[in-house]
Amino acid sequence: MFIRFIFLTLLLTANTANAALNVLACEPEWASLTQELTGDLARVTSATTARQDPHHIEARPSLIARARNADLLVCTGAELEIGWLPLLQRESGNARIQPGRAGYFAAADQVRLLEKSGVSDRAQGDVHPGGNPHVHADPRNLLKVASALAQRLTELDAANAAVYAARNQDFQKRMAAAIARWEKEAVGLRGVPVVVQHKSWSYLAGWLGLKVVADLEPKPGIEPSVSSLASLLDRLKSQPAKLILRTAYHSPKPSEWLSERAGIPALELPYTVGGSAAAKDLFGLFDDTLAKLKGALK
Repeated sequence: MFIRFIFLTLLLTANTANAALNVLACEPEWASLTQELTGDLARVTSATTARQDPHHIEARPSLIARARNADLLVCTGAELEIGWLPLLQRESGNARIQPGRAGYFAAADQVRLLEKSGVSDRAQGDVHPGGNPHVHADPRNLLKVASALAQRLTELDAANAAVYAARNQDFQKRMAAAIARWEKEAVGLRGVPVVVQHKSWSYLAGWLGLKVVADLEPKPGIEPSVSSLASLLDRLKSQPAKLILRTAYHSPKPSEWLSERAGIPALELPYTVGGSAAAKDLFGLFDDTLAKLKGALK
């Protein structure tokens, strides 16, 4: 009887392990969100880290191997990963994660995108004609993405539909409460003029009411030169700013160059999960972002 009990326990454990979904997220924010919704029901990894520019990574053999075994690929979309994701999908040979299949999920498809130009001209820099892809920088977008992602998880793993629904409901409640708290804490940030490095902060600025007066990059994705920075420095004399914002993966040199000469604090914000010691999850990401912004203005 005891031996039969042990056998059944091992069998159930094995079945549970086999039932877990393999999820590959393109960026840390989506890995964190997926983990919120799946708990122990999925093995979740991220293709990139907070210190890597998600526009430009290499689809190495080890990453292709992870994509080959993925049940679900969760990415930003809106051409953020256009330089490497199609190659990853093709080389993986995994039919489940191809565009249009249930195993491919694009977060940007679930929200309203800012800065739609409709112009696909690489001479203008790293442009995204369908809209700005950095949607996670506004936490309100996470609520919409989470609900859509929970539904997709249910399609792939109907046996655990109730779990995904319950975890999404819990996430919605906690995130909505956190957003209300963050917005109350950030009242003093409304109208603060800032310089940004890349359009990574459009959604954050729109949410908090920050006023973006200039971009360090002369064109999106183009590293600023000394001459372009000097021109920007001159422009700031008539249109001053109070902060210079960059991500954890951008070089600090351009913002520090401008900071020293303009007397404006240069601030590295985590941008995504793992971008700072405090940004351990999506809640820590925005806690730390607001703390850094408010601290720099004191």
